[in-house]
Amino acid sequence: MTSPEDTTAVVRLDLRAGAAALATPQAVRDRVAEQLGRAGLPEPDYPLFLVTDTPAGLTDHQLQYELLSGYRAVGETRILVLLVGSSPGSYAGGEEAYLPDRRLVRPTTLRAATTGLVWAGDLRSARTALDRPEPDDPAALAVLVDLLSVPDVFVRVLEGLRKLPDSVAAPGVRLLEQDLPTEVRDRAWRDALTRFAGEDSGAGDPVDTVPDSQLPEPLRALVTGRDGRGHGHRRPDGPANLAHRTCAESLDRADEDLVALRSFPGLLHPARRDALEADLHQAREDLGGFRALVERALQGGGGAAAPTAEAAARLGALGLRVPAADSAGERVGEGLRELAGRLLGDGLALRSVAQHFTALAGRVEPVPGTALLHRLADHSEESVTRGSATEYAAPPRTPGAVLLMAGAAGLLGGLWQWPAVLAALLVPVLFVVVALLGANRLRTGRRAARWPMGPRLAAVAGAVAGAAVAYAADPPLWLGGTGLLVGLGLTAEAVRRLWRDAADSWAAGRGTTALRTALDGLDTLLAELVREHWAAEERLYCADAARSVAGMLRATAAAADAQAAPEPLAPAGAGGAGPYEDDDWLSAPSALETPESDAADGGADDGDWAAAYAWDNTPDRHGDHEADRAGDPYGDRDGGGPGPYGTPSPAAYPAGPDDAPWGSGEGDRAPRWLDREIGEGGPDLVATLAGDLRNTALAAMAPYWGAVERGQAGALALSRTEERVRELLSAARHHLWRYGVLAPPPYPADHRARTTAAGLLGTDSLRVAELVGRETDRGAVVQLSSPEQGALLSRDPEAALWIRFAPGTLQGEIEAAWRKSGSPPAEEALWTSSGRYAGLIRLTPLRMGVVDTVLPRQGTGGSARTGADRAEPAVHAEFREDDRW
Repeated sequence: MTSPEDTTAVVRLDLRAGAAALATPQAVRDRVAEQLGRAGLPEPDYPLFLVTDTPAGLTDHQLQYELLSGYRAVGETRILVLLVGSSPGSYAGGEEAYLPDRRLVRPTTLRAATTGLVWAGDLRSARTALDRPEPDDPAALAVLVDLLSVPDVFVRVLEGLRKLPDSVAAPGVRLLEQDLPTEVRDRAWRDALTRFAGEDSGAGDPVDTVPDSQLPEPLRALVTGRDGRGHGHRRPDGPANLAHRTCAESLDRADEDLVALRSFPGLLHPARRDALEADLHQAREDLGGFRALVERALQGGGGAAAPTAEAAARLGALGLRVPAADSAGERVGEGLRELAGRLLGDGLALRSVAQHFTALAGRVEPVPGTALLHRLADHSEESVTRGSATEYAAPPRTPGAVLLMAGAAGLLGGLWQWPAVLAALLVPVLFVVVALLGANRLRTGRRAARWPMGPRLAAVAGAVAGAAVAYAADPPLWLGGTGLLVGLGLTAEAVRRLWRDAADSWAAGRGTTALRTALDGLDTLLAELVREHWAAEERLYCADAARSVAGMLRATAAAADAQAAPEPLAPAGAGGAGPYEDDDWLSAPSALETPESDAADGGADDGDWAAAYAWDNTPDRHGDHEADRAGDPYGDRDGGGPGPYGTPSPAAYPAGPDDAPWGSGEGDRAPRWLDREIGEGGPDLVATLAGDLRNTALAAMAPYWGAVERGQAGALALSRTEERVRELLSAARHHLWRYGVLAPPPYPADHRARTTAAGLLGTDSLRVAELVGRETDRGAVVQLSSPEQGALLSRDPEAALWIRFAPGTLQGEIEAAWRKSGSPPAEEALWTSSGRYAGLIRLTPLRMGVVDTVLPRQGTGGSARTGADRAEPAVHAEFREDDRW
């Protein structure tokens, strides 16, 4: 299958009217530029010209054919001439009159191997014998020209003509057109654009993020690489490590003093408390020095913009180790491109993908040191003091085991009879003495430490309970003494635990825990600062590029929304004329018409006579279509948008509920060799069109990724990409209207198979398979020749050349249908890039001697002659019959 990119767009010219305007090479190039330039296409390397003319015009327009044959291009110029109507005959000499359809006279210019002639004497568009359409019926001619404008069909027909004598043939055709109604296709196009663009998320909506495991390797290295860079951020011999080690050693000594304070000697002697306070004071000073170093590092670790190489050098002077980026910043553009393709391939809308890229930019962007300065306040001296006061605000909680031991000690110490029962007061007195001593030992200024009341109360309660038990049970003295000794042991253990908890609470209130937390927090902040400097420039570039991609995706979504918006209605009385009205061959008088026919019509201007027959295939039934024509690479249209060749403005006929896409309101004017199957849209229509739009967007963004990889993803590259997106979206729209839904747009598509005709159109491809697989008998096609011309055709049935063609997207379905029905596959079937037409073309050669090649001696400007002038020869020529002079 040949795609439009493999060949080129077919340039269509109609020489039946207005040929005099193409009298110079520059005029021809301007006409080609009008058609291709408005589609955004460059000068063709291998031009394809489809010329519509009459048999008489072959000699009348010799100058134009010479200009087309001599068109300057890199490759060869190929010309396919479609002749419509009867020939005026050929001069036989003497008194013999001109005989109709007896000769086809062509100039030597058209004998080139790159030129072929297709002579359709009568387009045979009548559905019944009562119909009397003209031989060049515009409705039938529009379809035939539209078919030959498909580059695949153009090339195959021209190759077939080269195999026939004189490269001239009379065509026979049988076509099947499958398409959607205009309103269905328009609605599906708008729905696909809306799904493709997505919806704007609210300001409060959470930002989606792509999991690290799903990020492409170049991006994953930048996102996760810094997380493993926090270890070893201080050089062993640097100032930062020295300040941190000094403070840590002071806190370690304070911890050792706290261990000594928690023992019984610490309760009895104040020296251990003094040593702890001295070490804590030194630790505060050392922490202040480390905090000052961290503040200098944050202030010198990059300004408001981002970390820089100079900032990294300043961190190195403070003894901080910033790891080298290595190759982490390589292939950033490749990673962004892969991520965009992956997300779009998963079916995400443009705005959703843009949201992912915005979130990625926030994750990968380095944070400057000044942005971390506010977190320094969390570890200031005031914060440490405030944290210490919070720790010391309430007395330590008394464990239940201590309360149980105090109660048990009081109970065992109270098992005495009178007068020995006074010994029961020993245990409660010991708890009271220890509480007073411990509170005084941990005094802060004039404030004594708060000691828990629970153990004392438990000891008193236990002693009362013990005395009550002893009064009732009258225990022996040895039992009371043993109980007192055990109670004293429990008292000692309970006091030890109480003092340990009180010392820990007091030390925390003095700042041991807060100082350690502040040191670790400052070191963590320093490690984070170093991590933010790792690959800072690469990550900053990645963040900027990701935001640029997000902006481009949102601009693309806006362009899609603009495409989806319905066009405004044209004001009443507004004409549909465009700047290329004079080149619309359907709106111009046919070259076959005579002045008598004009007079019979009262001289009325019937420049719009084709409007009653041509069928509408425009993307919108209203409005100005200048923007549509700007993206149409296939010819000039009279204000009608990208429908079949020469489709008129929708205003040319009334629209109604029974209005068929090809109708005029007066009946079906489709030629009898054309069957139309109109579907209502399948379940996969909108999803497939949205997928085509995603491929279109990726094709439009392809040059932008190169700018990203080169580090040139600036405003200029972004604006150019946005412009290209708008152009390709418009081109995709015109491709849909010209080639139908079945044909994918000519951009890099994914590897998934396109859905079936039933999924897209709601039709079955069986009719296409039956038509393309039909036997090549005479009844398979309608011969587009008049009865007079039929006598000029070759009678050899083996001389005819057959072309079978169908949309390439249906190849699998059609071949499967052939296998299922047992039909042999058609040999040399042409699978076209267009998704609208399928059918058969038969090229029948003419009999020997019918084609005369002449060498004109002079031209008389025949293309500008009136009907009366046509009685005289337009060119004086020497005739050559059977290729002999």
